[in-house]
Amino acid sequence: MTKHILCAVDLSHIDTEDKLLRAAADLAKFYGASLSVVSVVPDYGMSIVGSYFRDGTMKEAVAAADQQLHDFVRDTLPDFGRVQHIIEVGTIYEMILGAIKKSKADLVVVGAHKPDLIDRLQGPNSARVARYAPCSVLVYRG
Repeated sequence: MTKHILCAVDLSHIDTEDKLLRAAADLAKFYGASLSVVSVVPDYGMSIVGSYFRDGTMKEAVAAADQQLHDFVRDTLPDFGRVQHIIEVGTIYEMILGAIKKSKADLVVVGAHKPDLIDRLQGPNSARVARYAPCSVLVYRG
């Protein structure tokens, strides 16, 4: 039985993520499960790249993402109730996998965006999450 659902949303595609979040919320209601929502802020990748930004830039980006995630969840699910909000920093699929373990989710809901050439070469994040997740994964095509 599903007790905790984690929904991974991409704040850079917020205009299409509302359907994904509503689907996760519907599943949570159906199962009587709790709901967490995670979004990942990509890191600089290499420390030399980070040296071109002023101190505190990443902290500001995380705070802005956290506020945007809270606003998005509130606006999309106004009557849902308690939702845990998680902001991670790093490689998207790795951070989602970490959030699954931290939140002890037994179902993760991820969106599938149209793959472009780089996704076909490297594999999209949703495919990597589905491959390595320690729980069931629902890939939502909305």
